[in-house]
Amino acid sequence: MLRIHGAYRSRAFRNIWAAEEAALPYEVVQTSFDAAKDPALSHMHPAGKVPALEDGTLILQESLAINLHIALKAGPPLMPQGDDLSRVLQWTMFAGTEVEPAIMAWAYNTYIRPAEQRNAAEAARGLADITPRLAVVETHLGGRQYLVGTGFSIADLNLGAVLYGAWLNGLDFSATPGVKSWLDRCLTRPAAMAARATRE
Repeated sequence: MLRIHGAYRSRAFRNIWAAEEAALPYEVVQTSFDAAKDPALSHMHPAGKVPALEDGTLILQESLAINLHIALKAGPPLMPQGDDLSRVLQWTMFAGTEVEPAIMAWAYNTYIRPAEQRNAAEAARGLADITPRLAVVETHLGGRQYLVGTGFSIADLNLGAVLYGAWLNGLDFSATPGVKSWLDRCLTRPAAMAARATRE
């Protein structure tokens, strides 16, 4: 059984969603942000952060890497094969390195931090940074329903999960209606709804 260590309102949400999509048995070990910093748990959380995954003797950190592992265990269609597997890796790296830093600059300064700690200039910078990245996704989607192949895959889950907070908290997607439709499709899937119920 997969054991997902983390708080529901953390990036562990991504892993719960992936486990739901994979239809693999899992349990959530509630671990707070502070508890993850406990030196006694350094074997599980060497960076002092959540989430972490236990799968037998394997311990993994990094939410997007955990999701790739879960998808590999599930196989197609969640994890495609051949060239589409490489495309999954491309979109996962894009989510983690291009989209997440920009969207979090906006998120921290619009809805995550208390109002008195928000920086309007940082929010504006994040929005300016995320706009061309969303345009890349818009162009790629074109008439496609999903990022890779013809069906939902872990590529959609990983990028969709990175954008989930912005989608839920009012980011304006009017310039990228294809991205908005794609997010609506991804984030209202039964497995996504099950994961969202633990968080929202």
